[in-house]
Amino acid sequence: MFLALKELKKGKLRFTMIGLIIVLIAWLVFILSGLGNGLSTLSAASIKNMDADYVVYEKGSGSTFSKSLLSESLISDIEKQSNVEVVSPFGSAMGAILNEDGSGNEDKTDIAILGINPGTFLEPKVIEGKQLDQGNQLGVLANDGLKDQGYKIGDSLALDGSMEKLKIIGFVENETYNHLPALFTTMDKWRLYKFSAPGSNNGMEDAVNAFVLQGPNVNTETLDKEIKGIETVSKNKAIQGMPGYTAENGTIMMMLVFLIVISAFVIAVFFYVLTIQKTNQFGVMKAIGASNSFIANAIVSQVFLLSLIGILVGIALTYGTALILPEGMPFNLDVKLVVIYGVLLLLISVLSSLISVRKITKIDPLTALGRVE
Repeated sequence: MFLALKELKKGKLRFTMIGLIIVLIAWLVFILSGLGNGLSTLSAASIKNMDADYVVYEKGSGSTFSKSLLSESLISDIEKQSNVEVVSPFGSAMGAILNEDGSGNEDKTDIAILGINPGTFLEPKVIEGKQLDQGNQLGVLANDGLKDQGYKIGDSLALDGSMEKLKIIGFVENETYNHLPALFTTMDKWRLYKFSAPGSNNGMEDAVNAFVLQGPNVNTETLDKEIKGIETVSKNKAIQGMPGYTAENGTIMMMLVFLIVISAFVIAVFFYVLTIQKTNQFGVMKAIGASNSFIANAIVSQVFLLSLIGILVGIALTYGTALILPEGMPFNLDVKLVVIYGVLLLLISVLSSLISVRKITKIDPLTALGRVE
C-alpha cells in the first residue's frame, strides 16, 4: 500500500486521467441504473406496492390483467382453500380524464383506473384527503403526480368516452400503472366504466380482472386444480406480466452489462500499458529482492484506491444529476442498486488488474535490467 500511495502521488496527472475515466464509467452505470429502475417503477408501481403474495388470473391470460376476466363470486371458493389468508378482487382499465371545474390543466390526461374494494389491503395509504368509501361511488384516490398537472382534492372529473363522473377525494403517493398515474375507485364504479358497452363483460356477473391473495404458503398447483378456469402466479410473475415491463428492464440490463464489460476492458488495458512501461523498474525491484506478491499488492492497491474514489465520485455526481433532472423523467436511484453496482464495479476493476499482475510474474530481472538506460 505504501508503494501504491507513493506512485499515485508522484504520477498525479496520469492517475487523475485514469481516475476520471473510472468516474465517467461509474456515473454512466448509476445513471442507467436509475433510469431503468425509474421506468420499471413507473410501469408497475401499484402492483409492486401491493402487500400480496399471489395473483389469480383467468386461465390462459398469460399473467396479464387486461386479458383476464373472472367472476367475483369465485372469491368464496378461493377463501376456502388451504393457507389462503385474505382475498381481494382487482380490476384495471385505461382511460383519460378532463377537469370539469375549469381550473388547472384543460387538456385530457391519460390515467389508469384501478378498481378495488374500500378498506381492503389493496387500498393505498392516503397522504392527503380521505380514504375510499363504498357509499361514495364518485370518490377516487389519485396519484399525487397529478398535482403537477393542476388537479386538486374536490375536482370533478369527466371520463373521456363515458358518461361516468369522478371526484378526487384523496391523494396517494407513488401509484402508477402501465406508465400512467393511477386513480383508485370502487369495484362497482370500475365496472360501470370498464363494461359500459353491452356484452363487454361476456355475460359474466360482477366481473373482475383478477384476485390478489395474501398467504405465503399457498400451494398454487392445488389451488388451480381445485378451482377450474384459473391460474395462480406469484406477485413477481404478475409484475413481469405487465405490458412492456420485461422488455424495458431487459433493454436497460443489456446496456448495463455491455457497459460493465467495456469498463473492465478499458481499465485492464490502462493498467496493462502502465505495467509494460514500468517493466525495467519492476525488474530492478525484483533484482534487489522484491517478491512478485509485493509488487502485485502495490498494483492491486493502486487499482482499488483509484476505483473506490472514482466510484464514490460517480455516485455523488449521480445524486447531483438527479436533483436537476426534469420532474417528469422516470428516475429512481435505489440505494440497494447503488451498493450492488458500486461493489460490482469495484470487483471488476480489481479483477481486471490481475492481467497486469500476471505480466509482472513473467518479468525476468536480468532482461529488464538490460533495458535500463
